[in-house]
Amino acid sequence: MSPDEPTGDWQAAELALGLLEGADLIAARRRAAADPVFAAEVARWGERLAPLLDEIADVIPPADRWGRIAAALGGRQAGSAVNDNDMTLERRLAFWRRWSVGATSLAAALGLFLLVEPRSVPAPTPAQPVAEAPMVAAMAAKDSEARLVATWEPTARSLTVAAAGDMPNDGAHAHELWFIVAGAKPKSLGIMPLNGRMHAQVAAEIAAALHQGTVLAVSVEPAGGSPTGQPTGPVIASGPLLPT
Repeated sequence: MSPDEPTGDWQAAELALGLLEGADLIAARRRAAADPVFAAEVARWGERLAPLLDEIADVIPPADRWGRIAAALGGRQAGSAVNDNDMTLERRLAFWRRWSVGATSLAAALGLFLLVEPRSVPAPTPAQPVAEAPMVAAMAAKDSEARLVATWEPTARSLTVAAAGDMPNDGAHAHELWFIVAGAKPKSLGIMPLNGRMHAQVAAEIAAALHQGTVLAVSVEPAGGSPTGQPTGPVIASGPLLPT
């Protein structure tokens, strides 16, 4: 803290703001007269408040404002005799005058407190991604002995395919894995190894399409894969991804 900045002695701040009255005001003034440190603290508060007060334009209320308030509260007309009700009204008006001044000073004090002692706001905690449940596709087809099981883990974007037995292979053909979304053309996931086991880390754009109901399929293609980008040979096994 700079030596020119006020400390947390709130009595000094209240004295500078004009919030004290009665015995408290007398005590604070006596303290300022006897304690140079406290007096300097009051001065620092005053200097800190001065720019705030300069920014507030003076507003002169209409001359009849308090008279109108008095009339609204049931006050006496000018020149009428003073009675107990009049005295009560005067005390009410005095109270509201003091309250309005005090409220303005309190607002300034609150703004100054926020300037002097800012509070740090913790940064929001980033939302954690929700883990998705794994899915499985049991792949088979009529008139085919091929049986495969595919396991899809969405959170890790990990796809594993394993054949239940040997995959027939004559050396001139390959087995290509596809995924098929309803209403769209099949898209290739690559050529399966000869042992019928495949593990792949799937790209994000492909992973977004592998959800419940997406069909995985294996077709027989020329060595090196389909020349057209679409299945050209027989589909020997297929099945939809379903929750485990």
